[in-house]
Amino acid sequence: MNILDTIIYTKKQEISDSKSKISLQQLKDSEFFGRETFSLKETLRSKSGIIAEFKRQSPSKGIINDKVSPLEVVSAYEHFGASGISILTDKDFFGGSFEDILQVRNQINIPILRKDFMIDEYQFYQAKSMGADVVLLIAACLSTQQTLEFTELAHELGLEVLLEIHTEEELKHYNSNIDMVGINNRNLKDFKVDLQHSVQLKNLLPENTLSVAESGIYSINDFNYLKNKGFDGFLMGEHFMKNTNPAKAFEEFISNTTI
Repeated sequence: MNILDTIIYTKKQEISDSKSKISLQQLKDSEFFGRETFSLKETLRSKSGIIAEFKRQSPSKGIINDKVSPLEVVSAYEHFGASGISILTDKDFFGGSFEDILQVRNQINIPILRKDFMIDEYQFYQAKSMGADVVLLIAACLSTQQTLEFTELAHELGLEVLLEIHTEEELKHYNSNIDMVGINNRNLKDFKVDLQHSVQLKNLLPENTLSVAESGIYSINDFNYLKNKGFDGFLMGEHFMKNTNPAKAFEEFISNTTI
C-alpha cells in the first residue's frame, strides 16, 4: 500500500471508533453545530488569498513544529491578513486534533478549513460540531458519486467545499456545486512537488472557478509565480510552521508579497 492507502485504512478504523463513542445526535447538540459559518469564497477575494495552515507534522517531513499552540499561531495568521485557517485534525499521520479547532473557534473571525481525509458522512457532522466552516474533499480518496453526495451534505450543513485534485483524471470529480478547487502541487502518492503541473491543471478548470494552489509553496517566488498564473488562493503551512515562530514567519512573508 502507498501512504494514502495506509492513511485511509487507518481513517476507517478511527471513524468506527468515534461513532461508538459519540452519536450523531450528540454532535448535533454540540455548542458550535448551530453557528452561522464564515465564507472562505468571500475572504479569498477580499484578503491576502492565503489559507494559512497549522500543522505539527506530516508523513513526508515528520515533526515540523510541535512546540507552539494553535491559538498563538492562528491568531497571528488572522491579524496579519490570512483569508482563512487550515487546521489538520488527523492524529495518526499529522499530529492533529479536534481540540485544535475547538480551542480557537471563538477566538478568530475568519473561516476554518477542517483538513482531513473525509470518507464518511459522520465526519461532516463532526466538522460542523467543532466549528469548521469548510471541508476538504480529496478526489484521490473518493468516487465521483461520493464527491457529489458529500458536497450536497456539506452544503446542507452550511459548510463550503474545497475539492482537491492532482491529476487530469480527477477533474471528473468537479461538479457545479463545488465552491473551490484546490490543486495539490504535491503528489499524495510519492510527495513530489511540481508547480508547473498544477498550472496546467488549473487551465483545464471551468472558467471563473475559484482555484487554490496547495502545498509545496516554499518561497515568495513560488507564491508570486502561482498568483501571476491566476490562482485565487494559496494553502500554505510548512513554510511557516517549520520556523520556531510561525507567526513571525507569516508576518514577514505577507510584508514581502506583492498583494
